[in-house]
Amino acid sequence: MAEIELISDAAGLRRVIGALRAAPSFAVDTEFHRERTYFAHLALVQIAWSDQIALIDPLAVDISPLGEVFGEARTVMHAARQDLEVLERSCGVIPANLVDTQLSAGFLGYTSPSLSTLLERELNVTLPKADRLTDWLRRPLSDAQLTYAAADVAHLVVLDQRLSRRLSERGRQPWLAEAMAEMLAEPRGARDPQEAWRRIKELRHLKGRDLGVARAVAAWRETQAIEHDLTPRFVLSDLGVVGVAVSKPTSVEELRRIRGVDGRTLRSSMAQDLVDAVKAAVASPPRPAAVTPQPELPTELRPAVPLVSAWVSQLARDLEIELALLATRADLEALLRGDCDARLARGWRADLVGEPIRGLLEGEVALAFDRAGGLVLEPRRGR
Repeated sequence: MAEIELISDAAGLRRVIGALRAAPSFAVDTEFHRERTYFAHLALVQIAWSDQIALIDPLAVDISPLGEVFGEARTVMHAARQDLEVLERSCGVIPANLVDTQLSAGFLGYTSPSLSTLLERELNVTLPKADRLTDWLRRPLSDAQLTYAAADVAHLVVLDQRLSRRLSERGRQPWLAEAMAEMLAEPRGARDPQEAWRRIKELRHLKGRDLGVARAVAAWRETQAIEHDLTPRFVLSDLGVVGVAVSKPTSVEELRRIRGVDGRTLRSSMAQDLVDAVKAAVASPPRPAAVTPQPELPTELRPAVPLVSAWVSQLARDLEIELALLATRADLEALLRGDCDARLARGWRADLVGEPIRGLLEGEVALAFDRAGGLVLEPRRGR
């Protein structure tokens, strides 16, 4: 492994940024905690390029200047979704030219592989064992922690080069580029408080005014969670949201007696705020929740779903592509419904899946079972 440098001041960070400007590619990973917070708290940033590794301590230095290098250079990460959220919050931007080795591997037959699995199978490299209870926010970091953190980026660039070469040989680089664009376009950061109620399963049985108050309480909880950087359930439990919505307390004393409302809510000014939110919801019921009607799948096409699902599963195995990257059940139903934004109606997925299924629905081809090859699409006689 390359020599590890711990960066804990602005001058050191500037040296790293200067070196990264000249690097054609570099690897990035982060360590963070979010067990009891709304937003992830960044604890360490690991960067590897050429034969160097820098571990940047965000508790000691402002890492926002790192955003300057998230442009042209190829940035390699593994399972990047949560890291992107953390970097966007800390740097204000995310890597524009990003490649995720987990996605790359998905187009080569792996199914959401861990980094350790990929490194062992592709490079014969074994990562040091991780301690899931490691507190990355405690200082000083031990030598074992630094070694483990550095190992997460030490081989990423070489791994990317190997996977990229194999993808190019199979003509799948455009597929990866499309998948990366989809990932980068995904929403990140704080959620819309007005939509928070939809994520609480316990609210499904509520109706009328109870549901209206529950929506207001869920929005209040989400807003408090964002403002105080707490997990929503640490502000008020899901059971508490239901209890408050049904009981509609008019005082803090009444609020205290509701099941699911504990001392965390009652020991602060949040208690009166919650009572006021309930009163406002009762006095001015919200309009019915906007529901975008989901088009029903035509009855005559419902038997086609399990049929084409089985064929697509086999196709994914034959092509050595992770099934979720090729087509999910939701993708298939969207295509069968004729949704204008169906993923299977555009790009490489249309060629591999969308068009064959269209031919099946139009009666141009039939799905048959071949003992040697399994399910096969073949032209219908006379067509």
